[in-house]
Amino acid sequence: LAALDSVDRTANGYLENIADWNEEIAAEIFAEEGIEPTQEHWDVVKYVRQETLDGNEPNERGIMKAMGKIWGRKVSSKEMYEMFPGMPSKQGLKIGGCPQSTRKGGY
Repeated sequence: LAALDSVDRTANGYLENIADWNEEIAAEIFAEEGIEPTQEHWDVVKYVRQETLDGNEPNERGIMKAMGKIWGRKVSSKEMYEMFPGMPSKQGLKIGGCPQSTRKGGY
């Protein structure tokens, strides 16, 4: 986990500075989270990262809608949780180098 050793992280493993992120760091966080990333995992991570950079806080519903557009099919909550067992918005933000969500629950 060489790249991760070079950046500051919170107690929960989120990057302290969103600008420190790169795909190498993301790949190491995927590994830490026990996720073998597919192109679809990367789509989610890049989407939540861009939303955060645009000043939005992505939620599950928004992620599912956006991925439905990108992937050209309906995306179920079940599928999202199979991809990101620790909650798509939370794990997506973490892997995307974004600050931890302050939201409590699902939507």
